Amino acid sequence: MLSIEKNRLEGKIPPSLGNCQNLLYLNISSNNLTDTIPKQVIGLSSLSISLDMSHNFLIGALPFEVGNLIHLALLDLSNNRLSGKIPTTLETCLSLEQLYLEGNSFQGAIPQSLKMLRGLEQIDLSRNNFSGHIPKFLGKLASLKYLNISYNDLDGEVPSEGIFANASEISIFGNNKLCGGVQELHLATCARKNPHSSRKLLALKIVIPITSMVIFVLILLYFFPACFIVKKSRERALITSSFEDRKLLVSYAELLKSTNGFSENNLIGSGSFGSVYKGVLSKNGAIVAIKVLNLQKQGAFESFINECNALRSIRHCNLLKIISACSTSNYEGNEFKSLIFEFMCNGSLDQWLHPKDDEQYQSRRLSFIQRLNIAVEVAYALEYLHHHCETPIVHCDLKPSNILLDEDMVAHVGDFGLVKFLFEESNNLSKTQILSVGLKGSIGYIPPEYGMGGQVSTLGDVYSYGILLLELFTGKRPINEMFKDGMNICKFTAMALPEHVMDIFDPLMFFGEEDEDVNDDKHKDDIEERAIIKDQHVNVSSKIKDCLISVFRIGLSCSTTSRDERVPMNVVVNEMNAIRDTFLKYKMRK
Repeated sequence: MLSIEKNRLEGKIPPSLGNCQNLLYLNISSNNLTDTIPKQVIGLSSLSISLDMSHNFLIGALPFEVGNLIHLALLDLSNNRLSGKIPTTLETCLSLEQLYLEGNSFQGAIPQSLKMLRGLEQIDLSRNNFSGHIPKFLGKLASLKYLNISYNDLDGEVPSEGIFANASEISIFGNNKLCGGVQELHLATCARKNPHSSRKLLALKIVIPITSMVIFVLILLYFFPACFIVKKSRERALITSSFEDRKLLVSYAELLKSTNGFSENNLIGSGSFGSVYKGVLSKNGAIVAIKVLNLQKQGAFESFINECNALRSIRHCNLLKIISACSTSNYEGNEFKSLIFEFMCNGSLDQWLHPKDDEQYQSRRLSFIQRLNIAVEVAYALEYLHHHCETPIVHCDLKPSNILLDEDMVAHVGDFGLVKFLFEESNNLSKTQILSVGLKGSIGYIPPEYGMGGQVSTLGDVYSYGILLLELFTGKRPINEMFKDGMNICKFTAMALPEHVMDIFDPLMFFGEEDEDVNDDKHKDDIEERAIIKDQHVNVSSKIKDCLISVFRIGLSCSTTSRDERVPMNVVVNEMNAIRDTFLKYKMRK
């Protein structure tokens, strides 16, 4: 057995590991390993217990030699950057019981070769690019207890037999083209096609385009001489019309109308440089959030320019989507600038963690898994800004009020008014070498080096993320009145780990998750993640305690005072994903 997971190993996986001909168990997960998977290792036929390469940065296709793992029980390649199709040779791995391929870029159809693996108990293919129909053979695998195919591009009808008959054992979220299935999935009913009407429709699809083309050619030949006469005037008309359409979408008049004159009834928030209103655009009925800059405030104009420069060049599912911008004058002749964003119907994370008088947030709480999901999604957004943009971007103001939640409770990082671009210097300095001007960020979340005139860096965002993580799971703001006389949220957390972790976490994350089967003998000793809340005391399983300890430790490692000791966001993403996957797998096993 060789187990070297959760270190900071870098570079390629050495092919010489394939010389370990008696190896039964290999775990090299949660490191910083790169490049492709060596065929000598993936084809090591002695492996029979487990092969775990998850949470690294492996790329390329899954080698055909995976078919040599005929005795292997568990294969985990999740959360890498593998791509291509699943090789058909996987069908020879007849002993396989658990297959985890989630969080990669595999594509094509879910391979038919999996139907040969009749001993499979758990399959996770989520967060890939699989397409096509869900194979019916999955419903015929008698041993299958857990199936996750969420967030792919699957379409067609969801089967109803086998594992698909129990909605709690499958996950199909994020496949918007699916239909049918059992009632608990709440999917649209599949349209039934009439074969006779289909043939008629096909005929029409052929006849109509051909007829239209013939008529078009005849008209073109007839009017050809006149084309040159009206060409210039028509081009001008098209340009003007197109410009007016775009201008209408973001005009001051349109924004004024959509917000009922920027009425207080439509005010949904206020920030350092302006106010945000809910609006409905009359042109297409879209519900939007309109950020109106208060240009009387110092720095508001620069904030507008910063957001425009940042948002025009970035696209990520966990970043707030900008629809348009408006820079003009209002009816009083004063300068007017605003940004139009996609509306997030579930408000900000701050409203959920620290509800005030809003009844909506008073009566609802974020569960443990929701908080894990939000933490992972925010980490993904920062990883994208820091590591996958052409020019690395520092957000500079990460905090709960700048994290917005959509209708599915998916987190979106917003407010790029303080953003900084980290350009590569000609003398090959690090990309963190940009001097800050003034204090960047919000009190409680600002890294200590900024307060001492230090440099803006991606590791400054990491610090803010660490504080956010501690706040997310303790339920306490970093500026809570209890933090005084040298005490802060980091020390508060560190002093409690690991023995007293249950004394500091937010019990509201388990509120309303009482175990319905607690009186059943089978469940009396398994309170588990649903938790029982009595007299403000929460009892949870040791697995959840382990997850909480791991989360808090990541929060502390991100928010260390020394910038150089903080872990980068690409590592944080791997570690947070590992915690979430562990929790979900434990839940499914129960």
